Amino acid sequence: MPPQPSFPLHALQTEILEALVTGERFEAIADLLCRRAEQLAPEAVCSIVAISPDGRLAPVAAPSLPQHYSDAITGIPIGPDVGSCGTAAFLGQAVEVHDVSTDPLWTPYRDLITPLGLMACWSSPIKTRDGRVAATFGFYYRTKRGPTELERAIVNTCVHLFSIAIEHDHAQQRNHALAYFDQLTGLPNRRSFDDMMFERIVADDPAFGLLVVDIDNLKIANDTMGHVVGDGLIQEVAGRLADVAPNAACRLGGDEFAVLVDACRNHNELGVVADAIIRAMSEPFDCDGYTIMPQITMGGVVYGIDGNNADLLRQNADFALYHAKEIRRGAYVPFEKNLRTSIALRMSQIRTLDQALNERRVIPFYQPVMSIDGGVIEGFESLARIRLDNGEILSASQVQAALSDPSIAFRLTDQMLKQIAANMRSWLDRGLSIRHIGINLSTADFYRSDLERRLSEAFEAVGVPLKNLILEVTETVFLDGPGPDDKVVGVLQRLRQKGVMVALDDFGTGFASLTHLIRFPVDVIKIDRSFIDRMLLDRPSRLVVELLLDLSRKLEMRVVAEGIETQAQAEWLAELGCQYGQGYFFGRPIDAAATTRFIVAKNGVDARTPPLSRKRPA
Repeated sequence: MPPQPSFPLHALQTEILEALVTGERFEAIADLLCRRAEQLAPEAVCSIVAISPDGRLAPVAAPSLPQHYSDAITGIPIGPDVGSCGTAAFLGQAVEVHDVSTDPLWTPYRDLITPLGLMACWSSPIKTRDGRVAATFGFYYRTKRGPTELERAIVNTCVHLFSIAIEHDHAQQRNHALAYFDQLTGLPNRRSFDDMMFERIVADDPAFGLLVVDIDNLKIANDTMGHVVGDGLIQEVAGRLADVAPNAACRLGGDEFAVLVDACRNHNELGVVADAIIRAMSEPFDCDGYTIMPQITMGGVVYGIDGNNADLLRQNADFALYHAKEIRRGAYVPFEKNLRTSIALRMSQIRTLDQALNERRVIPFYQPVMSIDGGVIEGFESLARIRLDNGEILSASQVQAALSDPSIAFRLTDQMLKQIAANMRSWLDRGLSIRHIGINLSTADFYRSDLERRLSEAFEAVGVPLKNLILEVTETVFLDGPGPDDKVVGVLQRLRQKGVMVALDDFGTGFASLTHLIRFPVDVIKIDRSFIDRMLLDRPSRLVVELLLDLSRKLEMRVVAEGIETQAQAEWLAELGCQYGQGYFFGRPIDAAATTRFIVAKNGVDARTPPLSRKRPA
């Protein structure tokens, strides 16, 4: 037996392991291993063939074989009679063919190999740790023979080294997937997105658009149906985005995605893709027993028009998305230059109000709701005011943009409830009768499904009956609330059973449908000040006021006219039979101490004017 080439094999092992450590490409290591094996066994022609996940041949390296041979065997399924490599992979054991001209394993492929002057082939499987055949290592010979002992030692070493290379490559692929792909959806992640943006920006002729996509109401899905459904919703949206924009959709995190649109030079072209994505979301899907209709909101930018660097493009796309959430939720809005100013203002107001909430500088002011003749206080509407560090007082309307942030709006209501309850308790303790306090609610107050508990904790805990409350909501709260409007309706109906009253605030400024007065649980209509301002000068406004007053009597509701500023307005409303009014004519919003003095000064009850009361059940 010839001596084993221990030193050359050791050198081969060292060279291959060094190539792995230094990060050499998988294909380059395979090629190097074949070349070194051929140097150690000069009579052999070496090849390495990978086995694809679906069981097909995929040549990796064959430096001494012509390319047409590798091309010819690419994609052939492994099996019990597929040459030496395909059979070895199928059986999981080495296959030696000493004469390819007569061996039946090579019958279908004989015309591929014999013209190359190759007469024999020996193939050995290369397995992973779990026993799966990942590749084969083959020696071809120009004579009809089998391997020598020296060649067996060389192949054993090469098979072992390449199995290490395969494991190393798989580990690198796993690490790459963890680093560059989202594990839940399989889409490229934020890191990949940054690289994809960079590649497009440094191209010779950059032409692309960017859509930032946000899933609407993902938190509600998680909270109400569970995280299995929430994750299913994310995966479904991701799949549909990938169908519309293959290799261009990324998950940035949470409920946010990005889609890069190549060959896009204007907003019209970007809008075509956005429309396709909206259409792709139009079908429901089933998940964990629920039927879900995906809804997304998008903002978009075009390179060159809306920015020339990644940071600016991404920021402007976010501005467009924020704006879309405010004005066209469930749709697409392109970036416009004036959005930067409006969004910057919104962010500034959010910071101002957030800091005021943190420092407990949000306080309630109260504006009286009076009988039209001004003789009796029917109640007050509580209005949020923000005290700045310099002592200046801001109204909520001066930070209105901040209230589009649900978290800010929720916290604002929470702080107001506690202070209003304390003020009412103080007035009751002094023997000052307050029939009703109006409290403004936003859509955010219905997101967490705990409004009943919050009201009870704030008012009943200090002994203030809930029957002293009027919850003032706008039409948009019903229509833009969490899920179907019947969820908001259900909460308000349960509160009405506890004595709380509901006022439809700013009526006429929202969707202004009279059917809302029938569908929604409303006891009081508050006519928006815009109609009161114009009613003495504008016939349509006057007709609207007259209609609402007549309709309220028939529906047995009460009406409060907002924004009364002159005696002429009050007198005309009194002639029409309006019993209650609110506005500067009766009093401006004032803090709790001034409100106490106002109540004491009035200190009377006019029996001619009945208190506000709910409509009788139909």
